[in-house]
Amino acid sequence: MIRCPEVLRVLRTIAVALGLGSLASLASLRGGAAHANPAGSVPTAGEAVHAEADYEYDLDRAVITREHAGDPDTDPQAALPRRRELEFHQSRQLVTPSVELGVYRGARRSLWVSFAAPIVLAQSRELDLAGGADRATTSSFVDGILPANGFDARNPGALPAGNLVFRGVNRSGVQELRAGLGFAPMIQARDDTQPTWKLGAELGLSIGPAMRFDAVDPGKQTGVASGVDTLRLWTSVDRRYRYFESWFEASWQVPIYTRAGGLFTDPGFGASKVAPGQTAGTSFGLEAYLYDDPATGNRLGVELGSRITAQFEGRGYSEMWEVFALAGDRRTAGPLVLDGDPTQPGTQAVSHPGITNIENYLETTARLTVRAKLGARFQLAAFGEVIWKTDHVISFTDNGIDLPTCPTGAPRCETADNNVVNAGTQEVDPLHVPLIDLVGHRYHAEDSRGFVVGAQAQVLFDL
Repeated sequence: MIRCPEVLRVLRTIAVALGLGSLASLASLRGGAAHANPAGSVPTAGEAVHAEADYEYDLDRAVITREHAGDPDTDPQAALPRRRELEFHQSRQLVTPSVELGVYRGARRSLWVSFAAPIVLAQSRELDLAGGADRATTSSFVDGILPANGFDARNPGALPAGNLVFRGVNRSGVQELRAGLGFAPMIQARDDTQPTWKLGAELGLSIGPAMRFDAVDPGKQTGVASGVDTLRLWTSVDRRYRYFESWFEASWQVPIYTRAGGLFTDPGFGASKVAPGQTAGTSFGLEAYLYDDPATGNRLGVELGSRITAQFEGRGYSEMWEVFALAGDRRTAGPLVLDGDPTQPGTQAVSHPGITNIENYLETTARLTVRAKLGARFQLAAFGEVIWKTDHVISFTDNGIDLPTCPTGAPRCETADNNVVNAGTQEVDPLHVPLIDLVGHRYHAEDSRGFVVGAQAQVLFDL
């Protein structure tokens, strides 16, 4: 759940960004074409193709805590205690080639198509013991979620050394193919009394192997795709002045299709929230020109920017997803194995996919970019980002749905007249595991930080 102080902080940040844009408009110096910042660059039919390549190196870390209900040393009236158990670390190298092609050019507007394919060169993740934790008393080991000696997916026969308790496989591959359509109803390059305003829609088609974890043969599953197709809608406004440029963008993304090879499948019965969560975000920035020569087209600028993204509740790949899949493999009879049919006697063993329901949280990014424009057709940039995520629960799948009492005309109903999920009925969610989803046993991601460094190159070609 998004807390009030976090929402107020987001609103204040957006207000500051809009205020900067308003002040810039009031101080307008009637600048020229807006081609420095990508938000102000518009492909036009018969004029240019924009080809771009981005490289990113990401580092993420978080502290994994777990709720501890029934602790005799805790005040029963106090908040539910949480203990630091693990520290999460992930590194990733990502290359994204993209192209934008103009298909229509009007007097003051343009239409274009775009394509991109994010390629993960390498991705790895590890979990270490948190400071003060030990294998003998940490609940993740006591409950059997992590083996007593740890697990190294890259060398399953060896024991992890030191504080390392889990190492995932090295992953690489294509995440998705992005295909988009953009429209600019206003272009500053053609009318310097107006900003550059762009609208767009983008499909993300999951085309590579989905991320899975194989506890018996980890090397078999090294995919990086989510297995979910998405739709992203966005709009941006960019305004260039003589010595600086400001821009603002807002976007919304929703899952639209779940592929059969992915983990986001609906097991039926009382399962309700089985799709990834939606996201909504805003980003803004201000670029100052340290050097600008209109005669040659050479320019050097420094940009300060920020991005705020709201991740809404839904199923997803958390910091613990590979560990949950390891502990839920039916072939090894782990403690997180699911009951595929709660209406049948006994347990119909099904492997836990690893993905879980994740609570709402905010992601805030601060970005510094140095951008150089060399002539009219070539641009280079280097950037760095710092990312913060609010604390959130990463395992809280509901236990099911209370069906209406028969007869109601509803497709499904129950004979009992109550407001609870009855065990052994169709109301039970097969994805619910009390050991990690029940209040008092849930996992949290806290003190999450991320660091990104990268480079970007863009070339404009005449058609």
